[in-house]
Amino acid sequence: MKRFLSGFLIGTAATVAAAASVVLTVKKQVIDPIDEQQVAHDEKRKRAMRKSAAR
Repeated sequence: MKRFLSGFLIGTAATVAAAASVVLTVKKQVIDPIDEQQVAHDEKRKRAMRKSAAR
């Protein structure tokens, strides 16, 4: 029973670690670039609004 419990706990810890690494990878590969694009788009929009108001 002791070997089963230790194997179960190690397996659970490995699964949690794998899930956490997937979440972090998705955040770094997908979510962060989208946020950067939105920030760049907002800056361009603000710059364009300033230019149009200056004319």
